[in-house]
Amino acid sequence: MSDRAPSLHGIVVADFSRVLAGPLCTMVLADLGADVIKVESPGGDDTREWGPPFAADGTSTYFQSVNRNKRSVVLDLKADADRALAVELGRRADVLVENFRPGTMERFGLGYDQLAADNPGLVSCSITGFGAGQGSELPGYDLLIQGVGGLMSVTGPEGGPVSKVGVAVVDVLAGLFATVGILAALRERDASGAGQRVEVSLMQALLAGLVNQSSGLLGAGFVPTAMGNRHPSIAPYETFAAADGDLVLAVGNDRQFAALCGELGVAWMAEDDRFATNAARVTNRDALAEVLAPRLRLGKRAAWAQRLNTIGVPCGPVNDLDEAFAFAQRLGLGAVVEMDGGHRQVADPIGLGATPPHYRTPPPALDGDGEAIRAWLSTPAR
Repeated sequence: MSDRAPSLHGIVVADFSRVLAGPLCTMVLADLGADVIKVESPGGDDTREWGPPFAADGTSTYFQSVNRNKRSVVLDLKADADRALAVELGRRADVLVENFRPGTMERFGLGYDQLAADNPGLVSCSITGFGAGQGSELPGYDLLIQGVGGLMSVTGPEGGPVSKVGVAVVDVLAGLFATVGILAALRERDASGAGQRVEVSLMQALLAGLVNQSSGLLGAGFVPTAMGNRHPSIAPYETFAAADGDLVLAVGNDRQFAALCGELGVAWMAEDDRFATNAARVTNRDALAEVLAPRLRLGKRAAWAQRLNTIGVPCGPVNDLDEAFAFAQRLGLGAVVEMDGGHRQVADPIGLGATPPHYRTPPPALDGDGEAIRAWLSTPAR
């Protein structure tokens, strides 16, 4: 391991966020070496109570998922003394992250313009549901935005009920976009010395995260609908039933399709005008599946994965999460990190050769570092 300091060593982050998008962003910054001070209300981050499941020590595993490497201090922003300490933290921080409704931070004297007057290098990131304009009063819940943002319309079985994604993916997207914005603002500060405001809305993050689906609408006027596990522009690119469960077949080009056909004993399909090109296969996807499905049901998932991957055709079983982590372990991906106190967590996926992520402390107890942080904030800055 490198003896160089982590990439964000020396960066102080005032984390006024809670739940998922903001805490995910600040955990990534903490993994990269930033000193993240998590400011919590007297009741704590909502997710401290979100369970089951709970870890062996009684802590919500939801809270644990996005709060490692942080220090916690309780500050009641409605109390004058605590609010003054919060403002002082904003004056000393390099980065501030919050996900309150627009205008809330300003009411507490913690708005960007208010803090930048004394701290011009501050990078202040606001994560909202629908921006600071006409949508400022709308509640920013992931499930709501999956609905109004179009994600549910392309998720679930064709012709069936709409479905949400099984994780708060909009919050995850927004948190990662916020992280990128903060890093870009810090890079600019290196050059100019000036901080800036960073704004990310969950609604915009989702529309950007819909990538090819959004592009199809804007570029071709195509309004997508739910297609189950099929892809709107590639075929065969979906799940099929094997003898012992479901498998994924992800054929991305004509060469892979020809290899698949040869392995399944239907080499003629690669020459058939209905299937010879990807565009033709997309148009005739039902007829394509009628030929492939009965042949794939004859073998087991692992056997198909072995046979097809060997000839360059992407294929794999549909794993549950336990099987997925076991698979990652077999590949040597280092997807799990063991922290002090027996905490097992998902490792940061960012690989840096010289300054890799560091895992210093497990998620903090509520106000676990409060005494030290309040004492620091009460001491005149040098």
